[in-house]
Amino acid sequence: VQLQASGGGLVQAGGFLRLSCTTSGLTFSSHTLGWFRQAPGKEREFVASISAGSGGTRYADSLKGRFTISRDNAKNSVYLEMNSLEPEDTAVYYCAAEPRPWVLITANHYRYWGQGTLVTVSS
Repeated sequence: VQLQASGGGLVQAGGFLRLSCTTSGLTFSSHTLGWFRQAPGKEREFVASISAGSGGTRYADSLKGRFTISRDNAKNSVYLEMNSLEPEDTAVYYCAAEPRPWVLITANHYRYWGQGTLVTVSS
């Protein structure tokens, strides 16, 4: 199983980025997907999750509706659209997958992880 995250980069505050995570080696449609992030000196934190099947979503309360998670089962990919980026969003963003049908917000509930992509938001 492989998860490959991409799309990170340097952006100014107020800007937009779209992260992608392409997977292989798993039955994508049967997996719940999640995005987590880890800022320097901080613990990894939940960002968003989208379930298998119904595609239900869950977001970290702190995001205030700025991020949107989506999935494309035909492309075995999950996406994270990030709007109105703030310097506090600077972190390495990780995608994760778990073969369960419901959203998951805890990192240790995910079995598979990508390598992370760095997002840097300048003020």
